[in-house]
Amino acid sequence: MMNIGILGCGRIGQVHARSLAGMNNARVAAVSDAVPEAADALAAATGGKAMTSEAIIADAGIDAVIIGTPTSTHHDLIHEAAAAGKAIFCEKPVDLSADRTRACIAAVEKAGVPMLVAFNRRFDPNFAHLQSRIEAGDLGDVEMVTILSRDPSPPPVSYIKQSGGLFRDMMIHDFDMARFLLDEEPVEVFAQGSCLVDPEIGEAGDVDTAMVTLKTASGKIAQISNSRRASYGYDQRIEVHGSKALARADNLHENSVEIAGASGFTRAPAQHFFLERYAAAYSIEMAHFVNSVTNNILIKPSGKDGLKAQLLADAADASCRDGKMYRVGD
Repeated sequence: MMNIGILGCGRIGQVHARSLAGMNNARVAAVSDAVPEAADALAAATGGKAMTSEAIIADAGIDAVIIGTPTSTHHDLIHEAAAAGKAIFCEKPVDLSADRTRACIAAVEKAGVPMLVAFNRRFDPNFAHLQSRIEAGDLGDVEMVTILSRDPSPPPVSYIKQSGGLFRDMMIHDFDMARFLLDEEPVEVFAQGSCLVDPEIGEAGDVDTAMVTLKTASGKIAQISNSRRASYGYDQRIEVHGSKALARADNLHENSVEIAGASGFTRAPAQHFFLERYAAAYSIEMAHFVNSVTNNILIKPSGKDGLKAQLLADAADASCRDGKMYRVGD
């Protein structure tokens, strides 16, 4: 039985606690949060003990930690957990700085502990199946990847101001997905962005509507579309065009019933947000982490995957600001 400490008892910490509740080879041993009431509530729900993050990391009886705290805290917590020999499950992004992300990777490698960066969309059953068909050669050579990701409504501007911006906070999932499906590293990035949803987001120095084009060394192209607003629900679609075939993963709806009448065809709305849409992915992701640590299996996505997505986000942010195409790492 793996004993896990959850650092951060907000929305994502609660998601991971629910995933662990359904497993028979891991349990929530302890939880921590800057807000004591949040820690007490999750401790009561899970049977874990409310402790400080420092105490969880120092506890020899805890095997792994889930870092679901604000991004600004990840760097120090990763270093402390690695030094204590804990396996690490870290929410994205590792850090808003590529150099600090590299430092985290170095600390983890020096300590010889596993670290998963939580790009949960890789574990979505539909997206994972699509990627398996690519890997099996069913599509031939991948030529174009199209990723659409749109939230039903924007987060508070207070969150935007500390998030690192759309490219590092929201689109970073799509950068990882593009790498996952292209199976080749993008080397060129061109981005355009606007503020069309909420003027306060623009005043905070960010965009809420963006498109990015990625190109690999062999010429494969990926296009990513993001918006902080979608009136019809949480929009998550992928299309991969190959030399032999096309594969597409559509939105998941609240139900699969379609009604046809004289006025046309109607379907249920798309699932409202990420908690519903990616519920299965979160559970599969956590099972992958626990099983990989328990059986000493290589963990993916790794810290290096987190860094590569971060470098794409950095290049996109720079491209959006000055209108130039960037080579990754410039």
